[in-house]
Parts: sequence; C-alpha cells; structure tokens
Amino acid sequence: MTRDQIAAAADRLAPVMRRTPMLASRVLSERCAHDVWLKCENLQRTGSFKPRGAYNRIANLTPEQRAGGVVAASAGNHAQGVAWAASRLGIESTVFMPVGAALPKLVATKAYGATVHLRGHTVDEALVSAKEFAAATGAVLIHPFDHVDVVAGQATVGLEILEQLPAVGTIVVPTGGGGLLAGIAAAVRDSGRRVRLVGVQAEQAAAWPRSLAEGAPVEAEALSTMADGIAIGLPGAVPFAHVNALVDEVVTVSEDALSRALLLCSERAKLIVEPAGAAAVAALMTCAAEQLRLEGPVCAVLSGGNIDPLLLTHVITHGLRAAGRYLVVRVTIPDRPGGLVRLLGVVSARGASVVDVVHSRTARDLGLDEVEVLLTLETRGPTTGTRCWAPSTPPASPRGCRSRRSAPVRGQRVFTLVNRAQAAQPPVAGRNPLRRGRFRRSLRRRSRARIESPCRQA
Repeated sequence: MTRDQIAAAADRLAPVMRRTPMLASRVLSERCAHDVWLKCENLQRTGSFKPRGAYNRIANLTPEQRAGGVVAASAGNHAQGVAWAASRLGIESTVFMPVGAALPKLVATKAYGATVHLRGHTVDEALVSAKEFAAATGAVLIHPFDHVDVVAGQATVGLEILEQLPAVGTIVVPTGGGGLLAGIAAAVRDSGRRVRLVGVQAEQAAAWPRSLAEGAPVEAEALSTMADGIAIGLPGAVPFAHVNALVDEVVTVSEDALSRALLLCSERAKLIVEPAGAAAVAALMTCAAEQLRLEGPVCAVLSGGNIDPLLLTHVITHGLRAAGRYLVVRVTIPDRPGGLVRLLGVVSARGASVVDVVHSRTARDLGLDEVEVLLTLETRGPTTGTRCWAPSTPPASPRGCRSRRSAPVRGQRVFTLVNRAQAAQPPVAGRNPLRRGRFRRSLRRRSRARIESPCRQA
C-alpha cells in the first residue's frame, strides 16, 4: 500500500466521514504516567471505524462491478459500514452475519438498506457463505480487512491521529483481522515519525501473537470472547504484511480486563463502547509496563461503540464484579424475628448497598429453625468485601449465622461475620475461622458468608 493510495482515500472520505474527536483521559494518564488520549471512533458514522474502509473499497468499484452489487460478512460493524456505504453510493448490498450477531447490529444493518442472511456461528463461517454467494451471483465481496482499499480507508484514522496529536509517542489499537492496525501503521510509516505501535487482542481469540512468532497467518485455536468485533480466527494476508513489518508489539487482555475497561469508559470518560472497542483501554489498565513500553503521549483507539443494551448491562455487572464492587453473599441465619434486620445492619455498617434480597426457607440442608438469605451487594471497592464485617452487636442467637455448604465456585472468597469484641482478640490456634482448613471446626462458633460470582448465580 502506497502513500498515494492513503492520500486518495483521505480525499475520498473527507466529504462523508466524521473527523472523530480526540479526548484526554486523566484517569488513564495517572495510571500510565503518560498523557493518554482517546481517539473516539465509536462516534464515527454507524458507530465504528469500519465505514472508512468499506466506503473507500466500494467507491473504487467500476460501473460494471457496481451493477452486480456487493456482499460482505461481519459480526456487525463491517456489516453496517458496507450497508451504509453501498446505500450512499446507490449500490445493492447483501450481508452475511453469524447466527449470534447482536440484535441492534442486525437491525441497524437492515435499516441501512442491506439484505441480511444469518449463517454460521463465527465471522469466518459467515465469510464462507459470503464467498459462495459472490461466486454464484457475481456480487463483489467487500472483505472486512483483507484488501488494500479497505486498509487504505482505515489508514485515515492514523492520519487524523497524527494531525490531532502531533507529538504522539505510542498508539494502542484493538486488533482482529488487522485492517485498522495495518492502516494506522502504514500512515505512521509514511509520515516518517517514530511512533510505537501496539496491537491488542482478546486472549481468548488471539491469532496475532502466534502468527507473528511463526512469520505467517495462523488460525486462532479458540474464539470465545465477548469482544466479537475482534474475534477473527485468521489474520488477513494484506494486513499481516504491514503488521509484521511495522508494528512493535501485539498484547492480549482478559475478559475481566475488557469488562473493567468498558466500565471505566462509561463511568469516567462518559463514552459507550463495545468490548472490542475498549481493548486498547484494557491493555493500558492491565498490561505490564515492560510489555507495553509506552512512550508518551499515548493514543488509545476506541474502535467501536455498537453494543447490545442487554450485553452492556451484563458487561458492566461483570466489570463491577471484577473490580470488587459487586458481589453476592449467601448466608444462613436463625429463622427468628429481627434476624434479617440484624444481617442488613451489618451490611449497612460496612458501607455496602443492597441491590437485591432473596429470602428462602426451602434450600437444601437448612435446619428447622434456619433460613437462607442471598444478598446482591454493591460495595465501595474490594476492601469492603475482603475484610471481616463486624456487627456492633452480638449475633441474634448463640448459633449465629452459618454459610451454606455449597461446592466451590471459581473466584469464590469467604468472609466472616464476627462480634466486634471477638474481632479484636488475637486468633487462637485451631479456632481461627479465617485460616484455611478450619471452616468445619469454626462453623458453630462464628458466622460466615460465601461470596459467589453473580454470573454463576444467574
């Protein structure tokens, strides 16, 4: 891809694309010890960077090619980009999407004028159907990332970053097939500036680290991530050539990191992004400094904001849990008047807010005079959940509260409800309920609650 191709794409897109804003992030700047700016492609037309490449590719078609229409495969963002670009250029479009595509993306793609077919369970499977359709009908396949015109369109994001933040030292980019990362890398190369480039993938859908290590595109072993926008099994040949030559590092982030990043964007930056769009922020929040090796100022690209409201609710809840601010407590208390009030008093005294209460007398292994309470809590941070909650008064009965004897849950932590006087005493060997292996022995002496993942409770 040449400098002239990128310049031509910029001229072609200037009248129809938004110049998305670059916003400073104080909270990320403090965490990274560098000025951090957010390139808000979530505010682009159709809600992502994808229309840049799609419009540039379709606008370059010959009249004969336009007459046959275009076809694409996508989990949502590229689908909307193709549908919008084709409609604007007066061309018929057909889009193949995975069966599990988010409903808002599906509805929006149809609203932009495309005919939509649901095929397969991944973008790669939908792409197979799109290629078959193109071969059968003569429609031109608009690949989401593996074409020079598409990459040249995405490169205009890089041009804008260089213009808006001339002193940029590091650009962090969410990466799936590689079109956006390759385009930004090419734009930076042509500028002659020394800028560190870091790609970010979800660790449960990470094809790039292995591909770069082996020197050729290698298919990912799994695609199990909430970040469907970057869940691509095989990097494109065109992007790979640029990424392999020009990009300094590709890192991976966990699902918890993606949730926390999305929560931070919503809570602190007041921006709605999808999990894939938050990948760059997730890397800045969680990846080791020696891995990122940031050179400031830093630009993190928010690649998209098309997220199902239901998924947004789940992801925010997941992010709150990952940050130690949302948890579920299951505890057994005496079935006597005032028992629940006393338990809620303990919660209130420790600064937690009750989101939901489930009161049950039918759970397994309950005694005749016992009741199980399931509390969904929002806390002020991880310290609220990891310390002992000491009530100001003794337990409601000599038996106090006890935990349910349930199977261990991944990420589960155990807390103890103790009398304040007892909490002030030094632990006694063999009787400390906070020591591993002492649970059964201390069960009848002190109250205890088990913290479980809200996702598991659902």
